[in-house]
Amino acid sequence: MLSKENLVKLARVKMPFGKYAGRFLIDLPDEYLLWFEKKGFPEGELGQLMQLCLELKIEGLDSLVKPLKAQ
Repeated sequence: MLSKENLVKLARVKMPFGKYAGRFLIDLPDEYLLWFEKKGFPEGELGQLMQLCLELKIEGLDSLVKPLKAQ
């Protein structure tokens, strides 16, 4: 699931609902993603991207995605 296309999506897709609606997925707080990990990520691509986002944040690689927002 780690592809250039998904990294770009993390930088450019906004959260469509909830407390952080309108924020780019890569900018979601760690605590919010961890909450979803416990409760269950949304179905489909959004959930997959949120899982990838959490994995990148845990590994300290989220800084690689943030520059893609400016492109």
